[in-house]
Amino acid sequence: MKENELRLKLGYDLERYSRKSKQKIWKSASDEILASRRNRPEVNISEISRNSKEGTRVLIPGKVLGLGEIDHKVIVGAFSFSNGARKKIGAVGGTCLDISEFMKSSSTVKDVVLLG
Repeated sequence: MKENELRLKLGYDLERYSRKSKQKIWKSASDEILASRRNRPEVNISEISRNSKEGTRVLIPGKVLGLGEIDHKVIVGAFSFSNGARKKIGAVGGTCLDISEFMKSSSTVKDVVLLG
């Protein structure tokens, strides 16, 4: 499948899951995923570090970039990651997941932070 087809499928899956689970965070993420590439968020590691604490689950409906440092373990679900971002998150014991894996592993969004 082409990236655009995967992006559209992911966006519609997030929207469907939002209706099923009655959790608006997934609808917000769907809207961001379905937006044009120019309007999708890009979040640096430094922003994740400032807006999270140890063990936080962070959802980014865009790309994670490797600028900055992080000193605590987080679980990040994003549409895509730069190689530097994956290395820095992994170096502190964090986890990088694509959004569909993140959605399946999150039964509740009580502790999820949406950035972007």
